Amino acid sequence: MSLLPIFLNLEGRPCLLVGAGTVALDKIGSLLKTGAKLRVVAPEACDEVKQLAWEGKLKWVQKAFEPADLDGHFIVIAATDSAEVNAAVYEAAFERGIPSNSVDDIPNCDFFFGSVVSRGDLQIAISTAGESPAVAQRLRREIDAQLPEDLGPWLAKLGELRREVLAKHPRGEERRLLLHELAQRQICDSALCATRELARKGGEVTLPGTVYLVGAGPGDPELLTVKAVRLIEKADVILHDDLVPQAILDLALPHATVVNVGKRCGTKSITQEEIHALMIEHARAGRSVVRLKSGDPLLFGRAAEEMAALAEAEVPCEIVPGISAAFAAAAAIGRSLTDRNWASNVIFSTGHHAQSHNHAPLPELEDATRVVYMPGRDMTLLATEWMANGLPADLPCIVISHAAQPEQSVIHTTLGELGEAASAAQAPSLLIAGWIARTGLDGIQVSQVSKSRPGAPEMYNQTVRDLVNLQIRSWPE
Repeated sequence: MSLLPIFLNLEGRPCLLVGAGTVALDKIGSLLKTGAKLRVVAPEACDEVKQLAWEGKLKWVQKAFEPADLDGHFIVIAATDSAEVNAAVYEAAFERGIPSNSVDDIPNCDFFFGSVVSRGDLQIAISTAGESPAVAQRLRREIDAQLPEDLGPWLAKLGELRREVLAKHPRGEERRLLLHELAQRQICDSALCATRELARKGGEVTLPGTVYLVGAGPGDPELLTVKAVRLIEKADVILHDDLVPQAILDLALPHATVVNVGKRCGTKSITQEEIHALMIEHARAGRSVVRLKSGDPLLFGRAAEEMAALAEAEVPCEIVPGISAAFAAAAAIGRSLTDRNWASNVIFSTGHHAQSHNHAPLPELEDATRVVYMPGRDMTLLATEWMANGLPADLPCIVISHAAQPEQSVIHTTLGELGEAASAAQAPSLLIAGWIARTGLDGIQVSQVSKSRPGAPEMYNQTVRDLVNLQIRSWPE
């Protein structure tokens, strides 16, 4: 069944409810909130309905239903205990072209009541087309728990500013962008409120002609920052790394220009200079450009070169951090990169630079966690160099492939066996080496925390859900 989700304005409109018992009472509450002019037809009524009629909130007509009762009404709801009466109401309404709903009777419904989450004028309605109201109610509770309580007052303030913008600014792209910008901001009551000032004067909004270096995180769309999502959804042009998954790119506008400018495994389909030229060309044309980088843009993403090129071209640039693969991988395997007993510092490097050129002896229990991005498939040389510099062969190592993505895999090994064990790892991968990667944590086996299997561990999935909830609760930014 394909339904059109719409919100009806029932303010002051005549609506008929057939039935006045406990089944009808729930529908009465929903209808009265809309300001509908409610008429109830039923031979008998429960005490609550009688009280509402006495207070003048509805009109109760004490009689059995007749088809003529439908005349002049905008919608009708059949909520009696009799299936025959409900069916008769629907048939008579259908003949007169009046939309009708029979409670808990899907074939005799033109529309359904959804489970509604409200924050002031904001309404989120969930419908299962009558298949499972219980599911709709469960989703309503979950959504209600995640939405900020002050969302309604914020929306009311935003509505005031929107009307002010529509009255003062001419129709066009600049006004559209301004309205989208206001929808991302907090609004205070102060006369000096920056958001109110922006609405009054307009001016530059944060989209056209700017290049955003945005971290796409490890690949899970739920691990994007709120700001990254907003920029991706509004960008005119997206220049992305090869490792950014389609699920994240699908957030882009349908008309956005999306270009893969990635370079993997030594294969360069585009030069760094050509990437610079693309960013500058689109920005100078007044477009919003998102340079979407895997992980965090400031970690091994050549952001320094791109920022320098943009600065030289006098193109505005803004950096939006992302969750680095190192943090995603550590979370996925249930490890802290620092530990009071084993590691007080972290060393980040790439496979090309991971080999130490300092031949001074290293302590057997090195007080560091080593994180190597892009270590390559053959890690034998890296392991040999580290052991020659003093690291022990039994130093624990973990190779994580596709961290935080459905195809994630984890390999536990030691430095002495790293070359052979890592040959089975699939790119892209990341190496974590150090005593925090040992095979047991306070008596808990690593296999219980993180097993090498398709899909992220359940513990990590909970971390994702908690992060998403935190982002939603803190909205708007």
